[in-house]
Amino acid sequence: MTISGFTMGKNARKLYYPMKQAVQSILPLVDEFIVVLGDSDEDDTTKAEIESIGNPKIIIIETKWDIEKYPRGMEHAHQTDIAKSYCKGDWLFYLQSDEVIHENDLGVIRTRCEELLDDPEVEGLLFDYLHFWGDYRHIQNSHCWYRKEIRIIRNLPEIHSWVSAQSFRRIPDFDGIHYRQKENTFKLKVAPANARVFHYGWVRPPVLMNRKIKAFNVNHRGARVVDEISKNDGFKGNFDYGNLGKLPEFKGSHPAVMNDWISQFNWADDLRYTGVRRSLNKIVSKHDRPKYLAISWVEKNILFGARLGEPRNYILLNR
Repeated sequence: MTISGFTMGKNARKLYYPMKQAVQSILPLVDEFIVVLGDSDEDDTTKAEIESIGNPKIIIIETKWDIEKYPRGMEHAHQTDIAKSYCKGDWLFYLQSDEVIHENDLGVIRTRCEELLDDPEVEGLLFDYLHFWGDYRHIQNSHCWYRKEIRIIRNLPEIHSWVSAQSFRRIPDFDGIHYRQKENTFKLKVAPANARVFHYGWVRPPVLMNRKIKAFNVNHRGARVVDEISKNDGFKGNFDYGNLGKLPEFKGSHPAVMNDWISQFNWADDLRYTGVRRSLNKIVSKHDRPKYLAISWVEKNILFGARLGEPRNYILLNR
């Protein structure tokens, strides 16, 4: 049995993505790791940081992004597919550049891959998510945040990254362009990985969070829309994470590869732990909209944590 790791990104270090740590977190598990890096700015140091790991398993592929050809976040899926195309393993382990695996889960993941290797009905493995928010002690668990996602897939040509690279689907006769198509796409049949993904995409200095959101909006909504938002100061100043004191606290340990990264946390004075629950940003986070605040309250206080209409881009098998 062989396992390939793969990821993609652009300006990852400049936008405060722990891509190096993501790669390091599963290097002991994989036989190779494909890193696809887009045409980043000159002051981005992602490539040098990945190279500094000094592991022969790592293969770096450089690409160019085309947001006009792949709008609405589809370039993310396209770049993910490029990385997938270089993978040779039986199983392919995808991590986004802000996702890290705990060393305590690596043995469990390997065991699951071995157990399910000869079960062709299983097309992927499903992971549990921890979404950190603002700092490294608080997590988001409201209605708007997905609780599970596919991160290991079988090495099959019909499996492709889907929509904006959050997940995967089987797409026969895929044209390689329309990553948001729903017709003639099929949810993967998956088994639980019994492991966690530590998602750090919403933990960075508040001023850098606004830069990240701006770049994200360019990829999803286009430069013209972002220019209009910028004229109205939509990305100006520091991002407000809201009252973190209202969020659940994480009591466990972080992946060891994150220790040095977490030690650089120095923006506590720019965060709020009391006061108004909602963030005060001009661009309102989805989970702060009145509709979703109400739904989350019902789920937590009446439904004992059950989700109303929870999206599931997978078919969960009893394995």
